[in-house]
Order: sequence, then structure tokens, then C-alpha cells
Amino acid sequence: MYQKYLRDKLEKLKLSGQYRNFTYLNRICGQYPLAQLRSEKNKSVVVWCSNDYLGMSENDTVLQEMHKAIDRYGAGSGGSRNISGSYEMYEHLESELAQWHKKEAALVFPTGFTSNDATIQCLLRLFPELVVISDELNHASIVNGIRATKNNREIFQHNDIEHLEQILKKYPYNRPKIIIFESVYSMDGDISPVEEIISLAKKYNSLTYLDEVHAVGIYGPEGAGIAAERNISEQIDIIQGTMAKSIGIIGGYIASSNEFIDSIRSFSTGFIFTTSLPPSVTAGCLASIRYIKENNYLREQLYLNTSRIRVLFKEKNIPLMAGSQTHILPVMIGNAQDCRNAAERLLQVHSIYIQPINYPSVPIGTERFRINVTPNHTLEQIEQLADAVQEVFQYLNIYPFINKTKK
Repeated sequence: MYQKYLRDKLEKLKLSGQYRNFTYLNRICGQYPLAQLRSEKNKSVVVWCSNDYLGMSENDTVLQEMHKAIDRYGAGSGGSRNISGSYEMYEHLESELAQWHKKEAALVFPTGFTSNDATIQCLLRLFPELVVISDELNHASIVNGIRATKNNREIFQHNDIEHLEQILKKYPYNRPKIIIFESVYSMDGDISPVEEIISLAKKYNSLTYLDEVHAVGIYGPEGAGIAAERNISEQIDIIQGTMAKSIGIIGGYIASSNEFIDSIRSFSTGFIFTTSLPPSVTAGCLASIRYIKENNYLREQLYLNTSRIRVLFKEKNIPLMAGSQTHILPVMIGNAQDCRNAAERLLQVHSIYIQPINYPSVPIGTERFRINVTPNHTLEQIEQLADAVQEVFQYLNIYPFINKTKK
């Protein structure tokens, strides 16, 4: 009975075109963004959808520090920081993160998902009367943390300041409130009105919780994010980030006041009962952040390559989603099967890997490609991408007007 129920669920998913298949490929160290398909060892493909935005996963300084840490400390951490002890390196990393975001303290988690989920759950349980007000496009890790509690919750329309204020007006000034939002939204590539949200939070006596996952490393002085770019980091109560994207490794963190950080460290079950990051990973994260802070050329090359793609796509009538203001370049397709077919042709015919973005990452009917260029992509690869996407869309008749403009 149970297996049949699950088989039916999976079959329905496959028929809808939303079923997800893994593409087995191995990135080639020292040759990013190249990778090899498992089934074709001699065939290299160009990866265009990695979150390794700055290519730091293959940075020589990072690799050297990770090797040193393995030789010195071994492979694993041995358990949670409370039980197995806390490597001195964690303290160095947390101090670096706090300074980066102009906060008093920081706390590191094994993943970015956990840092959101565990922190939000803990905060809402510490303040049972706290009303949580969340942007409708917030990440699943935020949604998961909110849903795990019984607190009153409100959802405001994406980046809609007027709707947010309507919600805030419903509650007494002294009722505890927290506004949770992201700086850069990963599926549309847009930026939230951070200053306006902070202004409303002050007006209505609300805490602010900002997810900077897709901004750290890329925007602001030393890559500290959108809040730093706009010189308002100190006005945000809690900043959350990850070390799995621009930093190029894995791990999540929050940065805030001493009281907030110590409370999450002391009361969050998602932190207390989780095995800590391996020391080699911690060392790599620390080395990566320091390198990113000191090397602005990575950001400049990323901006340049992003601009090149925007220009070429416009020339070829390949429409990027209008809201994109960042390095994230989404191309709306709007149908799961078309998205899958286009990705398959790009891979097999053009040796380009772009993963289809389907539900539940985006709503049904808004399936898309999410293209991420890096400083490592060459001009030749960028031109190849534009030609290949145009050919695939013409071949599959995804955007009919492209055919009409072709002479």
C-alpha cells in the first residue's frame, strides 16, 4: 500500500515534467567551469548554473589551507562543538564574519539551510508572541523555520512596501515583530528595497532579519553584501549568509549582537545537536573570505562577464527576466517539459550544462533557466552560450519571435 502510494506520486511528478534527474558530472579541478560527464569521460562540458559564483572552490590559497588543516587536525570535527570541543579556528572564522558584517558576533552552522531554519525556529520559540512577517519569495529554509513554530505569521507580497506596511499597522507598536527578507532573490535576480524595509521596521518597532546568501562576496565593500554596499549593515538586527556560494565551500552563519548570537548558541536545537564543520572546511572558508575581501578583481570580472551576457542575449532576442538586476540571469521558459528538453539539447548538442529550474523551486508555469556566469568563464564560452541558447530555442520553438528575427 505504501509503496504504491509513493509510486503513484512519483509517476504523477514525471508526467507533469517536474521530476528531477541528477546529471552526473565531475568538475575538473583547476579548469572550472569545465566538468566531465560520468558517461563520457573524454567529453568536457561548460557549467553555467553553479553557485560557485567566484570560482573560489578551486582557489590555490583555499586549497592549500584546507590541506594543511587536514594534515594537522584530521578529516572530521568529532561531533558538536558542545560535546567534542570547539576548534580555535571556529573562533577565528566567526570573528572574521562578524567584522565583515559590522556586527558584534557571529555563529557558524554546517549549512546555509540550517543557519536559517535553526535560527528562525529558535527566535520564534524564544519570543512566542513574536509576529513573523516574511516576503512571499523567501527561501525554503526560511519558510521551513517559520512553519515549525506556532507564532503568528504574515506573508507580504514580494518587495511590496505598501503591503508590508499594511500588515505592520495591524499590530500594536509594542507587539514583538520580525521582518524576514532577502537582499538578492536567487530565482528572479532582483534586489529588495532594503532601506525602505528598515525604515518601516523602525517606525513599527520590528526586528529585521536579512538573508544575504546570494550577495555576500559579490556586492559592497570587500564583498560584504547589499547592506554593506548601502552602508546600512549596522541597522539590520540579524544578517544571515552562506559559505557555499561565493565563498565556494559549505556552511552557513548568522551575524548580530552578542545577545542574539549567544541566545541562538545556547537555545537552538539545530545548533546544539549538530556536528560542526570539519576543521579543513572551516580553514578553507576563513581563507576564502580573506581572499575575497582583498581581491576586488574577482567582482570586477564577474560584473564584466555578466554585462557581456546581457548584451549578447539582447542582440539575439533572448529575453532575460525583467526584474534581474544582479549577476543572476534568469531566462523564463514557462513549461517544465520545454525546460527539460532545452537543457537536454544544450548538454548533448552544445556541451553546455544548465539545470532546469522547476517546481517547487519556482511556481508551476514559471519554469526557467538560471544562468550564473563567473570570473572564470571566457569570452569565447560566453559567445558560445548565447549562440547555443538561441539555436536551442529556435529548434524547440520556445520563443517563436526569435525565428522571425533570424535573416
